[in-house]
Amino acid sequence: MDTQRLLDFLSQAEQLKHRTRHNIGEDGRRESVAEHCWRAALMALLLEPEHPEIDCRRVMELCLVHDLGEAITGDIPTFRKTEEDEQREERAVEQLLELLEPAQRKRLTELFEELEEGTTPEARLMTAIDKAEAVLSHNEAPISTWEDHEYQLQRTHGIREAAAASPAMAELRQAILEQTEDKIRKEGCGHV
Repeated sequence: MDTQRLLDFLSQAEQLKHRTRHNIGEDGRRESVAEHCWRAALMALLLEPEHPEIDCRRVMELCLVHDLGEAITGDIPTFRKTEEDEQREERAVEQLLELLEPAQRKRLTELFEELEEGTTPEARLMTAIDKAEAVLSHNEAPISTWEDHEYQLQRTHGIREAAAASPAMAELRQAILEQTEDKIRKEGCGHV
């Protein structure tokens, strides 16, 4: 193991703890990209019993690395992200992976390729979890921080991906939608 290369990579990845996301938590501060990735991985762990046919360790790995490029680019909300932003993030991932030894670089490159292709059950579940976690986080945020378009986005974001991933994921996304509708009814200030 080349400890210096590993330390250099980890130092760059550490920036995910400081890169904030669009969402503001119930404590009034913006959540970090690292916090989002951690909870997505936790969701994968907790959903494992519902998915005996899926390698949930692999899903957790995908959750942990899926936003790695944002250590360099920062987070851009999905509803604002352009193709140019996507390409910049891909280049950032390549730049970060260059810090790793060849075997580690290959392993993480395979994870990113799997995410990009999105054809494995693991990649589909991770994508559904990623989107559901974002909606869940918004449900936990003060509704006063929501932008007007987010009322509809909260209702639709990740529904299709959840249905494609599994019945259990579709059920979880439906429960999150019900939470959204309840929040809007109670706090939505006229948004229906």
